[in-house]
Amino acid sequence: MKNFSTFVYRGGGTVNFRSDAGVLKKQLKNALKSSPPPQLDNKEKKLLETIRYKTKKANQNNVTRTKAYLDFFLIHPEIHWALLAHLVSRNAGWNMTDLKGTYLPKLLTAKEAVDFYMFLERGNWLIFQDAYPQLLLYEYSRKRGEPLWHLLPSLNVSAFMRPFWERFWESGCSEEITKALIVNEQHYIENRVLNNSLYMHTVMDKVMFKLQELMSMNHILFPYLTPVQKRIKLTGGTVHHFTSVNKRVSLGRSLYDLLYSIESRLESIILWAESRPHTGSRADYWPELFLMEGNSSTPVSSSSPCRGLGRNKLFSPALTSAWDDWIHPHAEEGDWFTDCHVLRLLKKKPEKFSGEIEAACCQSLEEVHTAVQAKQTFFP
Repeated sequence: MKNFSTFVYRGGGTVNFRSDAGVLKKQLKNALKSSPPPQLDNKEKKLLETIRYKTKKANQNNVTRTKAYLDFFLIHPEIHWALLAHLVSRNAGWNMTDLKGTYLPKLLTAKEAVDFYMFLERGNWLIFQDAYPQLLLYEYSRKRGEPLWHLLPSLNVSAFMRPFWERFWESGCSEEITKALIVNEQHYIENRVLNNSLYMHTVMDKVMFKLQELMSMNHILFPYLTPVQKRIKLTGGTVHHFTSVNKRVSLGRSLYDLLYSIESRLESIILWAESRPHTGSRADYWPELFLMEGNSSTPVSSSSPCRGLGRNKLFSPALTSAWDDWIHPHAEEGDWFTDCHVLRLLKKKPEKFSGEIEAACCQSLEEVHTAVQAKQTFFP
């Protein structure tokens, strides 16, 4: 198996943020200066058309984009962000299908479920259509043996990212480009989704409160296959303060550190991801508790899900059977990057996750189970 764990590739150098902060700040300030659009030749125009076509094709739904992230990572393991994005996108798919599973249809109205799906899908779609062209441009740069970063503005990529891709091309520091992509993706969706009035009143004020504050449905899971027991285990972290962009950046960095902290576990995570194609069903990682067949109208049994493991499985459908593909409007225009204050997000140390998540998952399921039972009893 390839060595997927090292932070450093190609150039063999690392970045010391303390000593390098002045240089990086200067590079970002230069990126803020407006410049005329590049004059493109026919070959460059054709390349941009190819990138846009491939991005649109892979951005059909959560299943296709999640697969595209993994496919890219397996070819370019130096781009750690692609693996992180694949795993987080799996979690987004599981959240989408939960809306048609055993529990949530009994707690949410049909409109609330659709609103929440649109919220999750829009964020998942936006991040992919912004990040995947960057990944493809890197791939084509490698194939041609020369950097093509001057094409980033033509792909509507934030000016924030060009200095980091240029630095990565020279240093090969996987850690820095990953952190930059985490900062970029979370700021990119901040006004397009999180602060968008379309979702603030329908989702953030109502549905997210129900699901996160009342029932703690906010875990990010990284399944992996243990080599000895040959069973699937879980590691991951829990989301808090989802509406804060700084907290989301910190979460992304914490998840990244967790993912790459133990080489043997990292390789087991990759092995599991390769062997279990993403369907959107939680049966992908927990078949003892979830199954794809069934429907959401079945009454919830009295036995708790984890303590009665295997006796009364929970319905978790595949994404393609739960939701039709959604035709998205074009991404909102504008560059989120307006000053260099975000540099501190790269230097600040994120929270360390223990990785112990299975007990918390079971507790969340118990809370949802109790809420559904109460509703069936008092509001049949």
